Amino acid sequence: MRTAKSETSEGVRRWFLDHIGELWPLALGSISLRKSPCVRKNCSACASGKGHSSYALSGYRGGRRFSVYVPDELAPEMETAVENGRRLEDLMKEAGIRYLKARKQERNAQTGAKAQPARREGNLRR
Repeated sequence: MRTAKSETSEGVRRWFLDHIGELWPLALGSISLRKSPCVRKNCSACASGKGHSSYALSGYRGGRRFSVYVPDELAPEMETAVENGRRLEDLMKEAGIRYLKARKQERNAQTGAKAQPARREGNLRR
């Protein structure tokens, strides 16, 4: 994590917005190549064991698993979208930590309070 010694919450916001502008296309989930038999009787590809392969975008939406067919020609673009989705998640995690540190610094500067000693990181529930 690259943070300035005294970063402002507005600075964090600008940093985040600058970085997310580069992340397009965007998707959450995973893309995979799946192989499955078809519904046709006496299919030579299925009989030979080759089967029929196709790409699928899979993930969770509203707590339910989904899987959507991806045409072969769109698979590379969707792989980029999934990679960008992972990068966005990482940026959000970093932005949250940087924002919190900046807000603490701003609060302490307003009240003239000294910085609190570092606590053990982990679950917020105690």
